[in-house]
Amino acid sequence: MNAILFKALIIAIPTFMLLAGSSISFTRRKTIPNFLQLIGAGCLLIVVVTHVCEAVHLLPSMSWGQPNSVGHYLDLSCAVLALTFFPTGYLLDAFA
Repeated sequence: MNAILFKALIIAIPTFMLLAGSSISFTRRKTIPNFLQLIGAGCLLIVVVTHVCEAVHLLPSMSWGQPNSVGHYLDLSCAVLALTFFPTGYLLDAFA
């Protein structure tokens, strides 16, 4: 098992916990902050999946890990969206 796959699988555990907690929270109270948390957790899951695909060389046409490739920009954009939506939803829910 290579290092990238090991790190991605370790990070997948808290990511699934965030996604499960966000989905439970959203099903109980359908509010915009809970929806933002759910979208952020989903984007974080996409980041984990892109790293798993990079490690096992799945879909090599995406050029995982290469700068200026589709896989790189998918990973980057989902990471930015996750780091924007999840904390924003959490803070809005905490202040509400």
